[in-house]
Amino acid sequence: MDEGIRIDPWSSQQSTDYSRIRDQFGLGTIERMDIPNPSMHHRRGIIFAQRDLDVVLDAARKNDPFGVLTGLMPSGRMHLGHSMVIEQVKWFQNQGADVSIAVADLEAHATRGMSLEQCRTTALKEYVLNYAALGLDSEQTSVYFQSRRPAVQRIGFTLGKRTTLSEMESIYGFQGDSNLAHIQAPLVQAGDILHPQFEEYGGLRPIVVPVGVDQDPHIRLTRDLASRSNWFNVKPRKAGGLSIALSIQDENASVFGVGERGRVDRDVRSNIFESIHNALSSFGFSDIISNPKHGLIEIPAATTRDRGSIRIALLRLERQLGGLGLLPPSSTYHRFAIGMTGDKMSSSRPETTIFLDDSVSDMEKKVKRAMSGGQSTVEEHRRLGGDCEKDVAFQYLLTFFEPDDAALEEIRREYSSGRMLAAEIKQICIDRASEWLTNLDEKRNSIVDQIDDFLAIDAL
Repeated sequence: MDEGIRIDPWSSQQSTDYSRIRDQFGLGTIERMDIPNPSMHHRRGIIFAQRDLDVVLDAARKNDPFGVLTGLMPSGRMHLGHSMVIEQVKWFQNQGADVSIAVADLEAHATRGMSLEQCRTTALKEYVLNYAALGLDSEQTSVYFQSRRPAVQRIGFTLGKRTTLSEMESIYGFQGDSNLAHIQAPLVQAGDILHPQFEEYGGLRPIVVPVGVDQDPHIRLTRDLASRSNWFNVKPRKAGGLSIALSIQDENASVFGVGERGRVDRDVRSNIFESIHNALSSFGFSDIISNPKHGLIEIPAATTRDRGSIRIALLRLERQLGGLGLLPPSSTYHRFAIGMTGDKMSSSRPETTIFLDDSVSDMEKKVKRAMSGGQSTVEEHRRLGGDCEKDVAFQYLLTFFEPDDAALEEIRREYSSGRMLAAEIKQICIDRASEWLTNLDEKRNSIVDQIDDFLAIDAL
């Protein structure tokens, strides 16, 4: 019996059946999307799925505000796998996004037993320094600590009443021996993801979170909690166009004119619908069909491209009426970077990865010992060729070190045909990685005194 795939954000073992993961968890494909100035990760299929990315891309096309959020767990050394996320964050920043970076010190304290002071030291010296060296713009980057931003904990607590322990057990696999701080951590992460929409942190705008697919449980939970808090639901109509339905909740029943025993105050409901029409007036729709009694508006001429803008307009109205007005986050998903031994990279297993502060000589030793896609003898290799899919050196060129698509394709052809040997492709990887690590080290040394420029005011 096929029991499906389980995704666990805290596990070191994860499925790499990406097509099945995408189908099972309802992720959208990245293919056929109009990606402006696609990055190396886009072009090579390393970013393979998304949720509501069109909302973010639409904002970028219109030069409207949007943000990107990422987080770091300050519990170890930063390795190549971590740099994948920062490259994506940098790409969004280049498209016009502001950047928020959460230091998950509360989560590290709850799940790793680290003190908050240890978390701060590791975050600044190991992560933020590397983020700066990798090219983030300090003018559009804000690093904060969960423990120092009460808004994060407040929104997590507020939204916590919209979920249950049973749901958390279903999503994360929590059991009776799970400590409560660990159970609370996902709600704090939801606060991390959603609070940049508050006025004091940039205001209502789309927020995208680039993650490895193992982090999707956090995204799903956050999207569900945000959607459940919304006062207006915007959905496609079966006959075409979009519909807007009032979501009656304890918090908004009186605002929407619902009194005792469910009786509707027609005057209050009429005023609400007038406010909705005013919120939509700038869109220029010629036909808006209202049904105040049933709390429904239909817009036959609206398209799916209008949905994001309509939701933003209605969330602004929701805030005026006293609601939270939270837009569910968008997200992108990348494939796991293969570890040196052929499995997942892990900071706790140094032999599986290249750390960003590794010396060139240490990196060279690791690459030479890494799993090869070559055959057991030179004769067999010349005849059968190398396997690029399992060859670590090739995969590191693909993911990190060879930005030139044409050069990478030439290496693929030579290695797959058997004309290039395993030792030769490893040397190419070593040469490219040496240059990459040396440049990164030089940049770190040049900006070590500028780290405070990346910190939010409440992080100083």
